[in-house]
Amino acid sequence: MISLLPTLVKLLMGFLCVVFYVNHGDSSYPSPSTHDPIRRMALMKASLQTLRTVAASTPQGSSSSSSSRVHHATEYGADPTGISDSTEALQQAISDAFISRIEGTHLMEGIADLGGTQLHLDGGTYKISRPLRLPDTTGAGNFMLHGGSLLASHDFPTDRHMIELWSKSNSLMYEDITLKDLMINSNFRGGGIAVINSLRTTIDNCYISRFTSNGILIQGGHETFVTNSFIGQHINVGGDHREKNFSGIGININGNDNSVSDVVIFSAAVGIMVQGQANIFTGVHCYNKATGWGGIGIHIRSPGLTQTRILNSYFDFTGIVAEDPVQLHISGSFFLGNAFVMIKSLKGVMSGLTIVDNMFSGDYTGVQIVQFDQSNGHYFTTIDQVVVDRNVVRGMILKTTVAKGSKWSNGTKWTVDFSKVLLFPDLIQNVQYTLQAAGSSFPNHILRNVSHNCVTVESDVPVSATLHVLVDQSMLGYV
Repeated sequence: MISLLPTLVKLLMGFLCVVFYVNHGDSSYPSPSTHDPIRRMALMKASLQTLRTVAASTPQGSSSSSSSRVHHATEYGADPTGISDSTEALQQAISDAFISRIEGTHLMEGIADLGGTQLHLDGGTYKISRPLRLPDTTGAGNFMLHGGSLLASHDFPTDRHMIELWSKSNSLMYEDITLKDLMINSNFRGGGIAVINSLRTTIDNCYISRFTSNGILIQGGHETFVTNSFIGQHINVGGDHREKNFSGIGININGNDNSVSDVVIFSAAVGIMVQGQANIFTGVHCYNKATGWGGIGIHIRSPGLTQTRILNSYFDFTGIVAEDPVQLHISGSFFLGNAFVMIKSLKGVMSGLTIVDNMFSGDYTGVQIVQFDQSNGHYFTTIDQVVVDRNVVRGMILKTTVAKGSKWSNGTKWTVDFSKVLLFPDLIQNVQYTLQAAGSSFPNHILRNVSHNCVTVESDVPVSATLHVLVDQSMLGYV
């Protein structure tokens, strides 16, 4: 209301000027009372005093209009310069926003509809000394926090996150919460954003830096979307001298049905950690910490039932680690700087794995594009429907589950060796071959051996011929 005072004064002045003009220029019926200058000045003074009285009666911290659902941080006394602590002011603004409920409507059962209520940070930078938390007395949703920066104070608790969607109960309390256009500086005091047991949360256009635990933590709940964001512990553009000491996790997901798209993770020990099923990652650029320093771009820790898709992403000197993957799809991605896919054995299970249509680029030092970690002594023995094919490789060693080869010989035996390209060391599931003989000869021939990833064909008589072979380790589509 205070911010509207100048506008109302101008409107009142304009109105009085119009009255004055009408009474003096156009009226044929002058009134002594309205032509009295002293009386007119008294009326104006009384009107201004009324406006001041109304403005003074408006409580500090209320939104700018009784009908508006947009709450402004500065109206609650928050300091947009980041000098003073704004925790209490921002927390009060959030509490007031959660009062603005639409009666008679709700989202999920027990979650009230706030009608699109917003807390606008007005482009300021606000220092906070404890997490900003949503009220958890009753569930609510359809709320947005946006438009500014948050800075952790030097005494911010190191085991917490700057913004926490976290209810003390285990029930689902929040739905359709949007965190947008935010810069979050954790000041090396804990994490950035925690989304716990929440439904349909959106994190959009956020820049999260200087965290020590997680840039974003997603735990439980359902359908959190992270998009168009930049996440990094240390601000850099690669080649940072501190890289070997990078720690923390860019995005830590422990739940199902989440999506990460068009996100850059530029420094952390692990770019994305995944525990849960039916998650999808699209357009992710990881250059968080090089594999040579022990970094991992995406670490999939959902053994036995993975159900994860990684599409059109960029792994920049850091790769993918998947533990006992079952239904994992990696496609359309670019692996630079010897980045590769590591399949790690826990119980020796690998099923429904597809690594197709990717590009790999290295420095010609003999790094394979797909590797196995069986260091715990559990070798992969359960292998089913694994397809590694149609990948383009430069400066690295191609590994595939489908290969073609040819061999010419003048004799009775032909052998094509696939051991250098096939992924599994001694596992040819299917062979198709053609023996193309020169001249008019028509020898009888037979497939003799497929052991050690070598295919051998013999004929009954010597002949000049070329053996063409197609082998497949996947068993996909075979009965």
